[in-house]
Amino acid sequence: MSVIRIVWGTAGGPTELSSFDAALADAGIHNYNLVTLSSVIPADPEIEVVGTAPDLGPVGAELHTVESSATAAPGERVAAGIGWSRSESGRGIFYEVSGEDPDDVRAEIEAGLAAGRQLRDWTFVDTETVVRAVEADEEYASAVVCAAYGRSRLGL
Repeated sequence: MSVIRIVWGTAGGPTELSSFDAALADAGIHNYNLVTLSSVIPADPEIEVVGTAPDLGPVGAELHTVESSATAAPGERVAAGIGWSRSESGRGIFYEVSGEDPDDVRAEIEAGLAAGRQLRDWTFVDTETVVRAVEADEEYASAVVCAAYGRSRLGL
């Protein structure tokens, strides 16, 4: 894996699942079977903040991700976010949070990253955060922020 891409999307739909699928489409990762990872970053890959993913391989293949997502019913607001910290060696951690208020989500990400850094005997040098919020009007609305690891692969 040469790159981890940070992607995000927000969208609405008539059901919770359809709005989630539409948000994944906005992020460019709706045609993959997402495999959720815990939050450890290997030393080698670059992290690119891209918004919408490029073509990452075969439709229906597995795509490994760290995912934050939230869905709002009509009249509600939600936010999803991911933060990451990397060490001098490139190793690092992701921390993902969802909630109602984007400022609260960002604060919880920062607190979680601080706690995660304390658990590791690494010298951290870089921290970034991406948070996206959406308000549902007449339909459900979803926000997703994902770290997509490399390209999709057929795991069958």
